Amino acid sequence: MPALITPDLVALDADLGADKAAVVRRLAELVAAAGRATNTDALQADVLAREAQAATGLPGGIAIPHCRSAAVTEASLAFARLSPKVDFGAPDGPADLAFLIAAPAHGDADHLTLLTALARALVRPEFVASLRSAASDEEIVALVQEVVSPAPAAGPAGATGGATAAAPAAGPAAEPAARKSIVVVSACPTGIAHTYMAADKLAAAGEAAGVDVHVETQGSSGSTPLDPAVIRAADAAIFAVDVGVRDQGRFAGKPLVQSGTKRAINEPEVMIREALAAADDPNARRVSGTASGDTSSVSSGGGARTGSEIRRWLLTGVSYMIPFVAAGGLLIALGFALGGYQIVNGNPDAEGQSYALSWVLNNSLFDLPVGQSTEELRFGVLGYLGAVCTVLGQAAFAFLVPALAGYIAYAIADRPGIAPGFVVGAVSVTVGAGFLGGLVGGILAGLVALWISRWRLPSGVRGLQPVVIIPLVATLISSGIMVMVLGRPLAAALEGLGDWLNGLSGSSAILLGIILGLMMCFDLGGPVNKAAYLFATAGLASQTSGSFVIMATVMAAGMVPPLAMALSTALRSRLYTPAERENGKAAWLLGLSFISEGAIPFAAADPVRVIPSMMLGGATTGAIVAVLEIEARAPHGGVFVFFAISNFLLWLLAIAIGAVVGGIAVTVAKSIGRSDAEEAPEDAVDLEHAHTPAHVPARAASA
Repeated sequence: MPALITPDLVALDADLGADKAAVVRRLAELVAAAGRATNTDALQADVLAREAQAATGLPGGIAIPHCRSAAVTEASLAFARLSPKVDFGAPDGPADLAFLIAAPAHGDADHLTLLTALARALVRPEFVASLRSAASDEEIVALVQEVVSPAPAAGPAGATGGATAAAPAAGPAAEPAARKSIVVVSACPTGIAHTYMAADKLAAAGEAAGVDVHVETQGSSGSTPLDPAVIRAADAAIFAVDVGVRDQGRFAGKPLVQSGTKRAINEPEVMIREALAAADDPNARRVSGTASGDTSSVSSGGGARTGSEIRRWLLTGVSYMIPFVAAGGLLIALGFALGGYQIVNGNPDAEGQSYALSWVLNNSLFDLPVGQSTEELRFGVLGYLGAVCTVLGQAAFAFLVPALAGYIAYAIADRPGIAPGFVVGAVSVTVGAGFLGGLVGGILAGLVALWISRWRLPSGVRGLQPVVIIPLVATLISSGIMVMVLGRPLAAALEGLGDWLNGLSGSSAILLGIILGLMMCFDLGGPVNKAAYLFATAGLASQTSGSFVIMATVMAAGMVPPLAMALSTALRSRLYTPAERENGKAAWLLGLSFISEGAIPFAAADPVRVIPSMMLGGATTGAIVAVLEIEARAPHGGVFVFFAISNFLLWLLAIAIGAVVGGIAVTVAKSIGRSDAEEAPEDAVDLEHAHTPAHVPARAASA
């Protein structure tokens, strides 16, 4: 197996840039130059997407940016000892040691095990000190190879609690009974670094506090579930997770302390103390899944907790649904480009079938459909390939509502909710309730499945509960309610909403565009933005002119914020930090690709000035697109799906106008109230920083 790190992946005492985006870029270039990644831009984008979920800076001057990426061909470690230090979001300041952990999208278990061994080594002060004192690239490689070798990586202390559990045996006979026991689950989105560092930090803190800590790491290299007897004997549970906990019902009823992995790494002692306090508190929050005691404890969290839980349910469903939308919508758009827009219309020679379906079923590459091609409908090889793309896209699109409902139910009840959720989603499509039925039905199926999972059944039938009883009963109840009670009212509401939207014109269309534009720019990828996007993509399935206009409006408005911020950073760069200027350069491509999240760093730093300005720009673009009745037949892609947009040049003009309005608005807003020093000419700023290191003015001047 090739080495994870080689001397050409090491940079000692190097200036890799003033911010983490620049450092990540340079480290990604090292990986690509070594032939371990196919695309530097793609690798950098995947790493920064992971950074957007949670900062990877750790206490002690360490940063571990990491990701799984399709651009990575061989699991790799790139290391830099930074001079100057760069901020990666650690609570105690910038980092001078940075590891880029790059894993393939489908990495093998051996490589992932070695990567996690490195993550665990970074919590050891002596290893970190040796990295700082190393004199050569080869010495760094030797140090890393030593800690990621299979022998020391096997059976780390604290991974299963064995080491901490065995320690009390050497003490007095009465000591084991007095020791508290805590079970821990740790998991991060990529399952490479934070998962294992959080586990080891909590295990070490528990050992120092005289507590038995048993850890289950749900990471990329797999997980070994905790022994049910260990879970039953535990006094409390800690979930150090950035994602959902697998098989959470195993911990049902345990007093719970929950946070992200970053807090577990930064404050493990505090979390251990909180878990011990929860173990002695009868009113503490508990893991859901019990029949009685759990209800009151969860409800004691108040309305804020309930609101955040509902938000999590809905966003989980939307996040799992979007790949179906993207795949299906783009395939249908490609089918239109190849076969013409009439390819979805009924074929008079095949009763009850569209041109696309009849050609896929009755023709082939060796028996192409024959006829006179027009702009609206093409025959021959283009028509046949367009038909194939269209049928594939329609098949993917058919999962839109079932996936939405299924994964909302999954977020509520874990795996038992998936089957009833998918079924109630399919039923909602059948009865005409559409995505409204998917939203309501998914919540209903999840709550019913969760309720049934809390039944205390006789031991003889308990094994049938997750595989037979819950799917059967939850599906019967939730889908039955959808058919008999909710289906018709929701279908009527959806039909009325569709008729109203399709009938909008003139000033009403402007109002619709403004509302959708405001929603897309309000939280830049959050629940309101996703609600508008879901509304638009669900309408694509109807293949009506009104739904295409809504899709074009939503996509155009969502492209405005990154472009507006990029424009503002270019117009008045002195209003922004060096890191924000770098983000502004990247925001051009993000905006053109319809990635609204490209404006999040600016909104997070200055929400009062940025968000209203972005909403103004998005509303402007939305109104223009809606009143011009521009149509988009693709759900994503920005300017790269130009072939699926009815009047591409006017659509681009609307986006440009909105970006200019938003860019000028945010520039003016940021200029108001600024001091003379902040408004000083560029040469004055350079003189003010004349005594700073040489590389700083150089970067500032070029920004």
